[in-house]
Amino acid sequence: MINHLDTKDNPYVHYSSASTSPNGKSDKMSEVLDRCGKRFADCSKMVEAAADGIWNHLKLSSSVTDAAMARLHQGTKLVTEGGYKKVFQQTFGFVDGDKYLDFFACYLSTSSGPVNGTLYISTKRVAFCSEFPLCYYPSPGEPQWILYKVMIAVDQLGKINASSNLMDPSQKYIQVITRDSHEFWFMGFISYNKAVKTLTDALQRSRA
Repeated sequence: MINHLDTKDNPYVHYSSASTSPNGKSDKMSEVLDRCGKRFADCSKMVEAAADGIWNHLKLSSSVTDAAMARLHQGTKLVTEGGYKKVFQQTFGFVDGDKYLDFFACYLSTSSGPVNGTLYISTKRVAFCSEFPLCYYPSPGEPQWILYKVMIAVDQLGKINASSNLMDPSQKYIQVITRDSHEFWFMGFISYNKAVKTLTDALQRSRA
């Protein structure tokens, strides 16, 4: 749930209405998982290799079950919507000359707590979208479902800082600072090192 919306001072944060709550996708997800069971089994070795990253990702959520379901839902997009390149373009629009590069499961730190979602990186944009619609109450008794989005043009990137919790080095973060001094903290990466490199490369390209 998002307690409040505040885009007044941050031009990179956006919200879009979602027609249904997360529960509306459960049947479709079940059908896809039934068809793709063998594919998940074939990926078991990769899952085991990434076990630490997956656990660090899941434990950020207030509900491990909800976080796990979000990741399963994310996986079904590859099958049902034609891959993450199309999901990225459908979510953030098409920009001429923009080349999709990669995506990363992670959390975005917000004033209402960590938001579970996906970070997309292309040659022209760094973008984040919540995995499920979030509940927001613009007025008492009138809930709305929204997608929480961040979109930063690569040429607006100022700094990419990698850091970790001194008390628990397994908790790693990526701070993205724009040229006009807006900050975004991403955490809970399953592929942290790759995410750092991809973001750093995007920053270097923007300066070139």
